[in-house]
Amino acid sequence: MFAMLPMLVAQNAAKGRPSMQLLPLRLSPGQDLRAAVQGALIRTGAQAAFVLQGIGSLSVAQLRYAGVPEAAAVHGDLEILTLAGSVAPDGAHLHMSIADAQGRVLGGHVGAGCLVRTTAELLLALLPEYRFSREHDAATGFQELMIRSSS
Repeated sequence: MFAMLPMLVAQNAAKGRPSMQLLPLRLSPGQDLRAAVQGALIRTGAQAAFVLQGIGSLSVAQLRYAGVPEAAAVHGDLEILTLAGSVAPDGAHLHMSIADAQGRVLGGHVGAGCLVRTTAELLLALLPEYRFSREHDAATGFQELMIRSSS
């Protein structure tokens, strides 16, 4: 379970409609970080968001390092130092840095299975004027962010 506070809205003065809605989240022990972020977007009905920042702790982190095809599991008492990325209804692209109990820092692409240890506190920026999707990009060979206007 996670706590979702009321959204704060930044108005687009030129159009008189919301240009960004801020959604603070608090995740609970055992939650999958990536799945919770994706689920929060879907529950709001938004089609585009960015994770502006995240802090907290994990018992397991799944990080995919640059140029490596599979995520590596890191176990232990881990602190989330940074978390950021884009979120679409069909996928998220998140990067995170973590520190272990000895202060060693690792970072990379966030995979499924990052489990919250005590809490994770995140700030999502929902973008109602946009629709994000992940589509194959022939130039990179990866599912990349496509940005479209929602109007």
